[in-house]
Amino acid sequence: MYKKIMVAIDGSDAAQQALEEAVNIANTYNATLRIVHCVSGDTEVDRGAGLQILERAKSNFDAVSIETRLLKAEAEYGLTGIVEAIDAAASEWGADLLAVGTSHRQGLERFYIGSVAEQLVNKVNASVLLVRPKKG
Repeated sequence: MYKKIMVAIDGSDAAQQALEEAVNIANTYNATLRIVHCVSGDTEVDRGAGLQILERAKSNFDAVSIETRLLKAEAEYGLTGIVEAIDAAASEWGADLLAVGTSHRQGLERFYIGSVAEQLVNKVNASVLLVRPKKG
């Protein structure tokens, strides 16, 4: 069913859990897994930090074929820039499934900050798996 699974990570616990779920699905379907991380700055420090997040994520798993990509978002567009970068990457690669963690913000925080995950559900032309952080 799934041949190309993309996971968007940001270093959060929810993203780590989404990655774990995606690895399980990739193992089940013998799919290729691509981990992406989006940076909005254009400095060596920004890119270096992003590459470290990707490498740490990839190093935790050996069982599946894993690729990584560092994406560049347009900083002036805020969350929308991140959504656009992830959407473009998923479309260009032909992802069958996009897995993302969600912090499950509520109330005013959700209203003002928004949710990358929520925007991706409405934007990406692939199935989207939302993974909430485990309580406890």
